[in-house]
Amino acid sequence: MDVEILSRIQFAFTIAFHYIYPPLSIGLGMIMVIMEGLYLRTKDKQYEQMTRFWTKIFALTFGIGVATGIVMEFEFGTNWATYSRFVGDVFGSALAAEGIFAFALESGFLGILLFGWNKVSPRVHFIATLGVWLGSMFSAVWIVVANSWQQTPAGYHIVGEGLHARAEITDFWAMVFNPSSVDRLLHVWVGAFLAGAFLVLSVHAYYLLRGRYVELSQKAFKIALAVATVFSLSQLLTGHRSAEGVAVNQPAKLAALEGHFDTLAAADMYVLGWVDKEKQEITGLKVPGGLSFLLHNDFKAPVRGLNDFPENERPTALNAIFQFYHLMVAIGLFMIALTLYASFLWWRGKLFRQRWLLWVFVFAVLLPNIANQVGWFTAEMGRQPWVVYGLLRTSDALSAAVKANQVVFSLILFALIYSLLFALFLYLLDKKIKAGPESKEHIQERHRQEGIADALGGA
Repeated sequence: MDVEILSRIQFAFTIAFHYIYPPLSIGLGMIMVIMEGLYLRTKDKQYEQMTRFWTKIFALTFGIGVATGIVMEFEFGTNWATYSRFVGDVFGSALAAEGIFAFALESGFLGILLFGWNKVSPRVHFIATLGVWLGSMFSAVWIVVANSWQQTPAGYHIVGEGLHARAEITDFWAMVFNPSSVDRLLHVWVGAFLAGAFLVLSVHAYYLLRGRYVELSQKAFKIALAVATVFSLSQLLTGHRSAEGVAVNQPAKLAALEGHFDTLAAADMYVLGWVDKEKQEITGLKVPGGLSFLLHNDFKAPVRGLNDFPENERPTALNAIFQFYHLMVAIGLFMIALTLYASFLWWRGKLFRQRWLLWVFVFAVLLPNIANQVGWFTAEMGRQPWVVYGLLRTSDALSAAVKANQVVFSLILFALIYSLLFALFLYLLDKKIKAGPESKEHIQERHRQEGIADALGGA
């Protein structure tokens, strides 16, 4: 393989591994805010128990997320020097804003969230929980803004020429609110909420099947189910909005999503299929004119196809893009069906009688995580051959000094380290789940011991 492909594989591997954790942190943050808010309102100690329990798991995902995210910033400079020079002004401002408005907020309140139980009042602790969650949300804002600028550049001009050319911001807010940033941010947020909600559903479904923490788990399961139902439906809307934006701003990507070649023809919408790039054919199950209808409310309206673009400006891995996109859509529709059915059983008072359904929720934790991953693959592979759409080709963004053998060596090293990190994450997560929430008596004893320690310290 050449340096470009190897460098793309390396970055895809590192960002895919990293992207397991931030969505979980954002989603768990929302669930924790709801749980602790209910504790403040009802004074029911079970809500405090579940909040304490999920705070521990949040801390685990947050820590590994931070550690794995740092690596990507180094990769920009080592493997993608031309790219870093070109986007440095844009990314520098976005990442600086993340540090000021997001990471400082998140890390500033994190200590109170983790260690402030019984050190501060319940309301102050709730504010800390809210602050950490909002910090994780704001962090996603600036990362998505930077990535969206690559998809739909705005608010800039080009300074210099050739290898020394770079994009310089002329309008900060035009850069922030570029044509795709808001739609993509909403889509990412909702995917994160679903990742957190389905993790909570999975763990408490497991407890219910094992007969552990039954009353507490029923309450926690209902909280997470309500969140999952609302946002699985919301994801359908945000996904449609994103697709409409792609149709306007990146028509070649849209054509790749459905394997649409003929510009003069209406575009079909496939449920599943296989793209033959050479023959420009798709074999599969489709809704004739379905994409045309979604875009133009007309089953016969033509949609720009791949043949309308120069061959060197089309996405290359068409079948992979097609499969990733349709897998994301299929998972989204399945989550809608699953949560609506479970909500119906909840309304009928039969939710926790269906052991088979609880088993489905135990393993359904994988669904939003897979959907988040393949959604990013779709967005990034569909942007090719551009690293900055219409401005900088991926092949021109590489570091000239980096050799293929160096990328291979670092990729192997990353694979080993990340495998160990993932094994450690699963081990610690399993350990915390098996330990379960602290009992009311344990929490009360901790309150008493911490009160004595504080009194002795004051003396």
